[in-house]
Amino acid sequence: MTTVAGWLALVCLAVVAPASVLLVWTDSRSPDTVQGKMATVWRTVGQTLRLGGEVGPPLRIVLSVLLALVSLLYVSTLVGLVTTAITDRLAELQRGQSTVVERGHSLVLGWSEQTPTLVAELLAAHAQRRNSAVVILADRDKLDMERELRAVVTAAGVRRVRLLCRRGRPADPAALARVSPAAAGAVVVLPPDTPEADTQVVKTLLALRAVVGDVRPVRVVAAVRQTRHVATARLAAGPGAVVLDVDGVAARILVQCVLEPGLSRVLEDLLDFAGAELHVHRVPGLCGRTFAELRAACADACVVGLVRPDGSPLLNPPPRTVLGPGDAVVVLAEDETAPTWHETPSTWNSPPAPPLPPPSSAKALTAADIRASPRRVLVLGWNRRGPEIVDGLARNGWDAVRAESLPAPDPAHHVLVLGGPDDHPDPDEYTLVTLLRLRAAEHEAGRRTLTVAELTDAHHRPLAPASPHTDLVVGGWLVGLLMAQVSQTAELAAAFDELFSPAGNAVRLRPATDYVPEGTEAPFATLIEAAGRQGATALGYRPGDSRVPLLNPPKSGTRRWSREDTLIVVTTAETFKPHDGPARPAHAPILP
Repeated sequence: MTTVAGWLALVCLAVVAPASVLLVWTDSRSPDTVQGKMATVWRTVGQTLRLGGEVGPPLRIVLSVLLALVSLLYVSTLVGLVTTAITDRLAELQRGQSTVVERGHSLVLGWSEQTPTLVAELLAAHAQRRNSAVVILADRDKLDMERELRAVVTAAGVRRVRLLCRRGRPADPAALARVSPAAAGAVVVLPPDTPEADTQVVKTLLALRAVVGDVRPVRVVAAVRQTRHVATARLAAGPGAVVLDVDGVAARILVQCVLEPGLSRVLEDLLDFAGAELHVHRVPGLCGRTFAELRAACADACVVGLVRPDGSPLLNPPPRTVLGPGDAVVVLAEDETAPTWHETPSTWNSPPAPPLPPPSSAKALTAADIRASPRRVLVLGWNRRGPEIVDGLARNGWDAVRAESLPAPDPAHHVLVLGGPDDHPDPDEYTLVTLLRLRAAEHEAGRRTLTVAELTDAHHRPLAPASPHTDLVVGGWLVGLLMAQVSQTAELAAAFDELFSPAGNAVRLRPATDYVPEGTEAPFATLIEAAGRQGATALGYRPGDSRVPLLNPPKSGTRRWSREDTLIVVTTAETFKPHDGPARPAHAPILP
């Protein structure tokens, strides 16, 4: 460094001194004597190099040079300090280690395959809010996180919501303190893609309680991969937190998709923030009205149920159930805006609508008919969720048979393809190959088989050789959607717990002709009333010529209903328990 500075000084003098001499000797106003000209040259050199340029006795010249060097050293040091501070700050921002000063933000702790899905849903949920932000804390490079999420932000098209990525271990209290968890509107804890994922979630929950404390509770939603770790995670999270069982949710959804072919697309639309989703509203002035009156009076949303003051849900209650003080209404609506209610006396006290003609002349199925019908599913592949899925199917009267070889296509049978084994680096490899072989066998035999296939990575969904009668269930992706929903509305946790149960009130698909005669021209509002008379709550329908469900469609506008149309309802179904004994984990609640 000293050598470089010395050479730099010599180069500067070699350029400045001759130029100054030439400048002085060519100036007509310069002194006439050589001594005067040399003094002028010295002043020019000194002013150029900031060396003072004083003339006189040698001591005076030396002191002026010393002061100039001290001044130069001071200015250089000050500039260096400022430059270093700015550089360190920029580096800190680049590393993602700066403090977050947001309030009311959604905080995501950890990184996993569900992170892009969760962030996309949180951005959509915050789109209608002002000055909102989504913050991510993970032990990854900040630039890598931003690069991976750039496509998510672009696809969401949200400009008003800030996405902030910070680097740090979520289980480190010091790193947690930098993202202001106590001021967050919701905290979501994701299990990392590592073998010790659930252990990391428990440690993160303990660190979160250490930073926030129990005095100022924060809405916490966490997920663990294995059912056996749910109880430990709930103890670490503390009261009021929601801990999702990823395996339990995936197993329940797979069971439901076997029971209700075509249900996976409906659940996806119900869980994401695009289109209609569930909301909880407390509407003043509706106390004392029955559920049937609420369902008829809601103009632009579908009333699904109630939430009692203690937080317990009451989905698809009896029509005469009264809305009590402190009760909230669960509706299926486009956004958080409160739905429109017809509250005029003429609406509430209008006479009941005339009875509809019988929907079908066919004999209704009895419990014995259902029990006698083919209820058999062949299971290809196996993983740790297998026993829970088999138990859930058995409790609903289905026989699950593990098959080692590819079965012949048979419309009377269902096929369930599970990913695995668990220790495989790519569990979806078996699913994709099996689906390819199933499609080839169907094409050769000219017959189809109702198939439900499990995927672990949503990126493999476009690769799956699926046919129109195949349900692709990406369990982790659906869990990410569910976590986003619960993080924004805590009351929905228990509601989704009931909806995901194969028994009791759940989302089911029924032919429209179960409620109105074939060929009936009527608006969707008529189907809502007809379903209500049979103890069901209509959420939407799927046209016979489309696989895309329509949730919360306009209640006005007449269409002709056919037997190919499917009504999406919340209702109960006959459940069979062929064996007695204690409930298996498949029947345990996945939400507190």
